[in-house]
Amino acid sequence: MIIRWLLNTLVLLLVGYLTPGVSFSGIISALIAALLIGLMNVFIRPILILLTLPINLVTLGFFTLFINGFIFWLASYIVKGFDIANFSAAFWAALIYLIIVMIVDLLMAKRSN
Repeated sequence: MIIRWLLNTLVLLLVGYLTPGVSFSGIISALIAALLIGLMNVFIRPILILLTLPINLVTLGFFTLFINGFIFWLASYIVKGFDIANFSAAFWAALIYLIIVMIVDLLMAKRSN
């Protein structure tokens, strides 16, 4: 679990490097942000998906991308040193983060087999 948290932190730092409008003041803020995003994905995201189920059904699930962006924006609001300029930057950062984490998960699954 700690290795996964550290990997997600590295991915988050990479997202900050790749996405304009996303920045970190240091590694500590990235560690805290990765932990907070993980916790919000476990506890808050399912509630938001349930509350927005009609919109998600109409948009064939694409509204979930906006929920992911909201999670990133909320984490940047809470964690000092994790700054996101606007919701557009949060949206793109969440999308890039999702793609990279999926690739890392696939590589870890192949390695464990």
